[in-house]
Amino acid sequence: MANALLYREDAYVLLEPNQPERFVTPEEMLAYLEALIDRYPENLPMGTAECGDRKAQAQDLLNTACEFETEPGLVVQWYVVRLEK
Repeated sequence: MANALLYREDAYVLLEPNQPERFVTPEEMLAYLEALIDRYPENLPMGTAECGDRKAQAQDLLNTACEFETEPGLVVQWYVVRLEK
């Protein structure tokens, strides 16, 4: 049986073109993805585009991908990280 800690999402590292990396909470990451989808709805993967509203699309993108192309050659990436104190 898999350890539940493997699926815990403490934070995400967000990598944007020409920007320093940022650490964001899961809630901030979802809000960021919703805004990204609003700006580039035509770039959604087909399966994600069929998920319904923006919140559902953002959740699907968060669960199934780790990058989103905003323009040709420009990609936003995100990865789950665990922050230890």
